[in-house]
Amino acid sequence: MLRTLIASSFLLAFAAPSTTLAQDSIKSETGRIAVETFAEGLENPWGATYLPDGALLVTERPGRLRLVSTDGAVSDPIDGVPDVLAGGQGGLLDVALDPDFASNRMVYLSYAEERGGGAATSVGRGRLDENGSALSNFEVIFRQEPAVSGRNHYGSRLVFAPDGKLFVTLGERFKMRQAQDVNNHLGTIVRINPDGSVPDDNPFVGKDGADEVWSYGHRNVQSAAIHPETGVLWTAEMGPLGGGELNIPQAGRNHGWPAVSHGRHYSGKRIPDPSTRPEFADAIHSWTPVISPSGMTFYTGDMFADWRGDLLIGGLSAQGIVRVRIDGKQVAGEEVLALGRRIRDVVQAPDGAVMALTDEPAGKILRLTRAASQ
Repeated sequence: MLRTLIASSFLLAFAAPSTTLAQDSIKSETGRIAVETFAEGLENPWGATYLPDGALLVTERPGRLRLVSTDGAVSDPIDGVPDVLAGGQGGLLDVALDPDFASNRMVYLSYAEERGGGAATSVGRGRLDENGSALSNFEVIFRQEPAVSGRNHYGSRLVFAPDGKLFVTLGERFKMRQAQDVNNHLGTIVRINPDGSVPDDNPFVGKDGADEVWSYGHRNVQSAAIHPETGVLWTAEMGPLGGGELNIPQAGRNHGWPAVSHGRHYSGKRIPDPSTRPEFADAIHSWTPVISPSGMTFYTGDMFADWRGDLLIGGLSAQGIVRVRIDGKQVAGEEVLALGRRIRDVVQAPDGAVMALTDEPAGKILRLTRAASQ
């Protein structure tokens, strides 16, 4: 059993939680859901993950990493976080724990990094100290190449597979044609070892392409989760005008962007439909209008038993959580849990509650539970 990671003395370092808003509720196909503000005072929170003791580790896009205690108190910024390029869609992005966190306390961060006259997504890791106030010995383990101009489409989510390999989802930095070139990391999903080295069984090892690349032809992947039964990576990515996609990225496959899409360019110009190019790996589901997916998780808890095995996807344009019912590798249905806010990330709490990060300057963490009376 994982040991408790934050001593009681550390909890005193948290600021007192701000006033919690009155509990409200929303409708769902499986009954009413109670919604309350669990924590607030977070500036554009982007990613979150649970520590074994039940505290949340949360990134803020301007470049801060914080801990949120089990009662919703928000800590001072954690020291040792790398400098980030905060602007447009860039900044401090996702956070993940090493599979061996209980013994090595390693925390992984993805972020927009300025370098070489441009910028790109980087991934690094550092050790969270015993009182949770700092990351030490932070080192960069992966850099998206090339660094390019622009403020958009950085990706990125970090997810560990059951075999310990780390998937990093990346945007094409709005350099659309580059997503069709496997000789770079733009518009790819990469797979690396925890130390950043390349697994021997990656599909392009020893070929002309980037050794880290798992799949390519992606647009801007900000949602990723590992299927709890199969251990397979699932992702959701943003389409242009229509055509948001739910994918099961396949090793070595080209997923088609921008040669094909279920949507159109922002100019209104048509893009060939994926059915016209069977050599590309197609999405298993698409959204028009787009939901703008960002952050997702497979639900495995007991609180919402009817949701087990469903995907819960943060919707920016959808302004809520999109619950997608999964049957094998097919979508069996979906509904939008309307929260009236852009949802940047969704995580499952240890007790089965659903936690949603709102994408706003005065950001919040919302807690969704089963309503007491249906």
